[in-house]
Amino acid sequence: MQTNNTPTAAGNTAWRCPSNIALVKYWGKKGKQIPSNPSISFTLNDAHTDMHLAWQSKSTRGIALEFLFEGHVNEAFGNKIVKFLESILVDMPFLEQYRLRISSINSFPHSTGIASSASSMSALAMCLCSMEAELKGLPQDDAFYQRASHFARLASGSACRSVYGGLVQWGATAAMAGSSDLYGTPLKDSEIHPEFKCYKDAVLIVSRKEKAVSSRAGHALMDGHPYAQARYADADKNLAQLLTAIREGDVDTFIRLVEHEALSLHALMMVSNPSVVLFKPNTWEIINRLRTFRQETGCNVCFTLDAGPNVHILYPESASEAVETFIKEELVVYCEGNYWIADHVGSGPLKLGHD
Repeated sequence: MQTNNTPTAAGNTAWRCPSNIALVKYWGKKGKQIPSNPSISFTLNDAHTDMHLAWQSKSTRGIALEFLFEGHVNEAFGNKIVKFLESILVDMPFLEQYRLRISSINSFPHSTGIASSASSMSALAMCLCSMEAELKGLPQDDAFYQRASHFARLASGSACRSVYGGLVQWGATAAMAGSSDLYGTPLKDSEIHPEFKCYKDAVLIVSRKEKAVSSRAGHALMDGHPYAQARYADADKNLAQLLTAIREGDVDTFIRLVEHEALSLHALMMVSNPSVVLFKPNTWEIINRLRTFRQETGCNVCFTLDAGPNVHILYPESASEAVETFIKEELVVYCEGNYWIADHVGSGPLKLGHD
């Protein structure tokens, strides 16, 4: 086992971490990345970040980092990561004993309605905790993942849910035993009805433009928001009902709550001060046509959105042929450049081979 006084000369690790799509939305925070309401998400599979972390011992103090994004030095991203690393030195003091090199690449393009901060910051947390485990001789056990989720949260709130696969809850609530504001908690297999174990997510790209408001600024809009407290209570109630629906296989309730949550998120932004409108005309077209399709066919398909105009269409694997045919024949015309991304619920982070 190594100690902080006798660091290993060099080492490296690499992780692939997926993004996630929230079903009950986290919107509004307090303190040090503490959510104002609980949330729950599906962890995706194909939308992921691959991150490689290498370290080399040095004699000087302070954080020394070279950061490459998709093969190129990115000082802006690098400076943000340096600030984050400096903020966690009290928990990971060994970081300033090494020269760090981080390279990161996404499987999906920016500004496409998929949370790159969730995948990238969970990958960073997994790499840091792997480095710590290697230096200290710690196992990759449940405590390892919980610690990684904790640090992912500090980097980007929703990233704490991407440390696990399947359905992941975050935020203390009486509706789920073991829930916490400090890290995500995966649902046990026994808590998930078979209907919800093989879900798909088609992301329809209405616009590739960078969203008008950052997530950080969006959360800040909830400070002093006239409907904030009602929203937090509504989210907690919705989470409890959604957990029951997921456990019992109640698809109708699942659809109702997921769509209600998506529209509530955007309604909150629309009545914020200043007001923020992220919907585009084609967003509405997709939603209206999807609802008509569901009513006419009885297909168990629904939509959700993050803080942007792009639409996530959620459906069970059994409905794949019908839904994907519908997307190609009727919805793709509302996507910028006819572009959409097919993904599905995955099993979570994957440790990669490294050299």
